Amino acid sequence: MSEPTPSQTVGPFYGYALPFPGGGDVAPAGHPDTVTVHGVVHDGAGAPVPDALLECWQADPGGGLAGRPGSLRRDPVTGGFPGRNGVDFTGFARVATDADGHWAVRTLPPPAARPYLAVCVFARGLTHHLYTRAYLAPPPEGDPVAALPGELRATLLARAGENRTYRFDVHLQGEKETVFLDISALPGPR
Repeated sequence: MSEPTPSQTVGPFYGYALPFPGGGDVAPAGHPDTVTVHGVVHDGAGAPVPDALLECWQADPGGGLAGRPGSLRRDPVTGGFPGRNGVDFTGFARVATDADGHWAVRTLPPPAARPYLAVCVFARGLTHHLYTRAYLAPPPEGDPVAALPGELRATLLARAGENRTYRFDVHLQGEKETVFLDISALPGPR
C-alpha cells in the first residue's frame, strides 16, 4: 500500500474560469428593495486576501429556495457568458475578491425565517472550501446559530451601514476568526 498524497489547496487558480460578468447581481436591476452585502476576506494575520472566491445562496424574499438558474445567459455565437439577464432574482452569486480583498453582492433582503446569505469561501491555502452565513438580522429562535455563544454568533452578523448596505468581513483564522459551519450537520434546507 502506498502513502497518501498530500492535499492540494483550493486556489487561487479558480479565479480565471469561475467568475462571470454580473456574478454579484442577484437582484433584478433597478429593484427598489435592493441591498448590497460586502466585505473583505482576511487571512490569519489580518491581511486582505486578493484572490479568494465567494459563492452566496439565499432564499427569495418570499422564502422560496428555487432561484432562477436560467438567468445566466449564454452568448449563442461565442458560447461565453455575457452576464445575467438583469430581470430575474437568482438566489445565487459568485464573486472574486479584488486586489484589496473586497467583495460585494447586490441582492434582495432575505426573509425573516432565513435572514442570511449562505456563503462558501474558496481561498489560497485552504485544502477545502469553508461554509458560513452572513446574517442580515439576528437568527430566529430555532436556528442553530441562535444557540452559539454571543462572541461566536457576532462573527456571523453583518453590520448595517448607510444606503441599504451590510458589511460582512470574513476572517479565515486568528483572533477574529469567522465561525465556519459543517453544513451537513445542520437541519433542513441550507
